[in-house]
Amino acid sequence: MSKSRMQHPALLRLVPLVAALALGGCSFIPTYERPAAPVAPKFSAVASQAPAAAASTPVRQAADMEWQTFFKDARLKRLIELALQNNRDLRVAVLNIEQTRAQFQVRKADELPTVNAGIAGSRGPTTTGAITSTYTAGLSVTAYELDFFGRVRALSQAAQAQLLGTEEARKTVQMALIASLANTYLNLLADDELLKVTRDTLATREESLRLTRLKFDNEAASQLDLSQAQSALEGAKASLAQQTRQRALDENALVLLVGQTLPADLPAGLPLTAQSLVPDLPTGVPSELLTRRPDVRQAEQVLLANNANIGAARAAFFPRITLTASAGVTSSELDKLFSNGTSAWTFVPQLLQPIFDAGRNKANLESAKVSRDIAVAQYEKAIQTGFREVSDALAGRATLTEQLRAQTAQLAAEQSRMMLTDMRFKHGAASSFEVLDAQRSLFAAQQAVVQVQTLQVQNLVTLYKVLGGGWTEGSAQKSE
Repeated sequence: MSKSRMQHPALLRLVPLVAALALGGCSFIPTYERPAAPVAPKFSAVASQAPAAAASTPVRQAADMEWQTFFKDARLKRLIELALQNNRDLRVAVLNIEQTRAQFQVRKADELPTVNAGIAGSRGPTTTGAITSTYTAGLSVTAYELDFFGRVRALSQAAQAQLLGTEEARKTVQMALIASLANTYLNLLADDELLKVTRDTLATREESLRLTRLKFDNEAASQLDLSQAQSALEGAKASLAQQTRQRALDENALVLLVGQTLPADLPAGLPLTAQSLVPDLPTGVPSELLTRRPDVRQAEQVLLANNANIGAARAAFFPRITLTASAGVTSSELDKLFSNGTSAWTFVPQLLQPIFDAGRNKANLESAKVSRDIAVAQYEKAIQTGFREVSDALAGRATLTEQLRAQTAQLAAEQSRMMLTDMRFKHGAASSFEVLDAQRSLFAAQQAVVQVQTLQVQNLVTLYKVLGGGWTEGSAQKSE
């Protein structure tokens, strides 16, 4: 490392000033203003059809409600815990955070000089033909950029926004996982209810066929009556096979979400009608609540990252100031390098001003601006999608209660009809056709009640999810 002096004293005097300005900072990042939400200030008025008791309840934001509080079923909560530990989609989301965090640290490191220690040696002829040796050892800083125009800081801010975006994406994955698992579990409960209804119907139709065949053998029933009874029985068997298959499929879906085979020691669960999910979720709440959804916050972080990239692209039009320096010892003999070496240093500042780059910087700036505009559109779309999802869930909440009431009343009427028709049939006042028709109507009404009960509970799960519920720091630590 040979001793050298700066060739331009004016540059030497300029360095402290440039360093001071660089520490003070300068940024070409556009001032950020959150885009206005392109949706109505309140959700659909259909939500106002909810019961008055719920409307008078203080608004409770779903994003502040832990899933452990929202769900009451011990079996379901255990399955959610297992999914947070084992689900592969969630694991990938966590690893994406770690990868983005490492990239952010790389960008952050660019704001500070990199100091290297090194030892070097050279041997060669001089102009007189003599052979000389030179050995050097010391510390060096290579091409450290004085970030006077904020280019490096803008790139660091963009990387930080990307990191925050991946963290929000992880929350979105967890929320979707919890909701999907809960709805799949509720489907399993509904499958069990439908299987019970179908088995009861199958037993009833087997008995009807037995009685009809007995009457046919005694010439008290026609071949048509016998064929109708046989058809009704086979229809019940087909429904049983279909329900059995559907339950197997739903259980397979649950295993995939949990990420492992279902343990044999799961706690006892609650039936479908005893889930007792919290009913006092917000109704008619301002649409600003949507900005608390992780997917909306992720879209905003993407927007902030692209906004910062504009600052970096603008800074590229201005001079780039770099410093290269070294300090250490030099000697012509290796064994005397550290004991009798001569101190040496170099200091080489460099200023580069773009003059001609074939339009590269301008194109980069235009690309950054377009990327920012795309991010704005994506952010607005995330708001609109969230608004639609919440509106749909609120509409379901407002109408499913009335639908279930009507279906339950219809079921009671069909049960009464079945009982009266069966009594009339046993006394010879009703035909087998009337009995089979009553059985079909009762079976359909029983299935419809179970299906609407399932939809009602799943609607509350969906509403909880689309309002931003299902994310807690504690559950995140467990899953990691």
